[in-house]
Amino acid sequence: MPALGRAKGSLLFLPGRGDHYEKYLETLDHWANEGWRVTASDWRGQAGSGRLGPDAVTGHIDDFGTWVADLAHFWKAWAAETPEPHVLVGHSMGGHLALRAVAENDVDPDALVLSAPMLGFLPSFVPPMLMHGLAWLMARLGDPSRPAWKWSEKPGQLPAGRQDLLTADKDRYADEIWWREHRPALVMGPGSWGWVERAYASMRSLLAPGKLEAVDIPVLVIATDADRLVDFSATRRAVERLPHGKMIRFGKEARHEILREIDPVRNRALTGIDEFLDRIAGKRGHLPGE
Repeated sequence: MPALGRAKGSLLFLPGRGDHYEKYLETLDHWANEGWRVTASDWRGQAGSGRLGPDAVTGHIDDFGTWVADLAHFWKAWAAETPEPHVLVGHSMGGHLALRAVAENDVDPDALVLSAPMLGFLPSFVPPMLMHGLAWLMARLGDPSRPAWKWSEKPGQLPAGRQDLLTADKDRYADEIWWREHRPALVMGPGSWGWVERAYASMRSLLAPGKLEAVDIPVLVIATDADRLVDFSATRRAVERLPHGKMIRFGKEARHEILREIDPVRNRALTGIDEFLDRIAGKRGHLPGE
């Protein structure tokens, strides 16, 4: 998506688990209108790229490192072909993978923007090591690509209450349903036990001592403490460890998909992101506040 006029720089947007970039066209268009060259990329095994498990809807992956390698490969060509500065933007699982790719020196953006990054699962009072062990056991007691949770009573029907987890905006939620109905290949259901186990492994690796402390670029995180899909407390602790991390925090007014929330929430998030991006564009090579 080309910028209007001369580009301030380039954004690469990465959606979350079960997502597809079409859900975020409104926000991608906003950034293009703000003067950024915008690209979005779906993950292997999601959206229209088919599935890696035995059926058409279950999300499976052999290892999150596969996705990191995919991102690194794409990043090299994309960064060479697009104007600087380069900013990586990720939502949920996409935010986790973006941060991991930076922490492991697989990509080198000038800044990161993370929306409700997947850095921990709920319930937060259960030790991640214990949950990881249980997921490891479940993945080995049967086919690791089998669904880890039930989708709904009727195959293909979205579970009741799903919107309450994602957004309070009925029109934006309806837009997602429209895409699912008009492009059935985008439909995705539960994650596999293999996905769950590998997700725990990847999060524990990313949150290992010293890893986040080495991320020496500006990182803006938007998150809500009312999130019922990812652990906000894990996100807060991660931001505190990032040398140049900053958070825009929401409460009960926001659910997991902050960029697809009601206008008062979404507008506050976009204003904060735009101000952050303008500092990156205006002071490339310097940290905000310098």
